[in-house]
Amino acid sequence: MRPQETATSPSTQDTPAPADGRRVLLAYFSRAGENYYYGGRTNLDVGNTEVLAGMISSLIACDVHRIEAADPYPDDYDATVARNVREQNADARPRIANPLPYVDEYDTVLLASGIWNVRAPLIMSTFCESYDFTGKTIHPVTTHAMSGLGTTERDYARSCHGAALGEGLAVLGEEVKDAGPAIEAWLRRTRLLQTQSRQTG
Repeated sequence: MRPQETATSPSTQDTPAPADGRRVLLAYFSRAGENYYYGGRTNLDVGNTEVLAGMISSLIACDVHRIEAADPYPDDYDATVARNVREQNADARPRIANPLPYVDEYDTVLLASGIWNVRAPLIMSTFCESYDFTGKTIHPVTTHAMSGLGTTERDYARSCHGAALGEGLAVLGEEVKDAGPAIEAWLRRTRLLQTQSRQTG
């Protein structure tokens, strides 16, 4: 368990800033343990979304914040599914153990999570409703089994008050480790990654 009370900044020596100088926050929720895998189950030491977040943060300069549930989700897949159904039915707002104090300094926020029953876990709604996103651009980022971005575009448009919604990225959970080219292409389309080659030497 690695709670982070504030966002952390990766080294920018090897990660170029966004093409237009934006300050970027990557906030993600990820669950390890027993996960869906091509119709079966597999045990993950690191959740798919955490892997994806690491790949993104290795390519661009951004602050990274892992959203931690105050009441952690079970390692067991079926138990997590059952809890998620209860939370969706109740339109719950699970508490966050390590909330950020503010997001004022960011121009762009990447909101990354899995897709659970077509939606982002409701802890993402807790996060979104905790801040004023006026003037910021939100990009949904998801790992999924078959639902793509799910309802994140609609949900974040409603809950990220004042934000503009940018292009999202959806990656099949089973294929995250091979998603480098798709991630880079998306970062370039959204101008989060400079189009020129990195300097070496």
